Amino acid sequence: MADTMQFDLVSPERSVASLAISEVQIPGADGDMTAMQGHVPVITTLRAGVLRVNGPEGSQDYVVTGGFAEINADSISVLAEKAMLVSDAKADELDALVATATKAAADATGEIKDAADKQLADLEALRVEIGI
Repeated sequence: MADTMQFDLVSPERSVASLAISEVQIPGADGDMTAMQGHVPVITTLRAGVLRVNGPEGSQDYVVTGGFAEINADSISVLAEKAMLVSDAKADELDALVATATKAAADATGEIKDAADKQLADLEALRVEIGI
């Protein structure tokens, strides 16, 4: 299909998705962004959030907890720290991530504390967004 592009989502454990898509909404570290075919090449970091994919087969939502996205005119590759379908997300997994982020924020100082506080806030917002 001429209006689709290749989308690949991988985490260290596995390949999570490889699809023909029309657009993807990415939770970028500097703000959400939507990428479609013909997008100017860019690499962005991810924050914890929901990555939404739309294509000929419908829509799918994935939880990502950080990583990078490489966007080109005809493909998008997302390398996520952790990634899973929203429907597969479990409360205990997110609780463990929030607990780790809470400890990191409590132990941090200076600019590192700011980053740790942001990571914690993003994880808490993610938990609310997906209803866990």
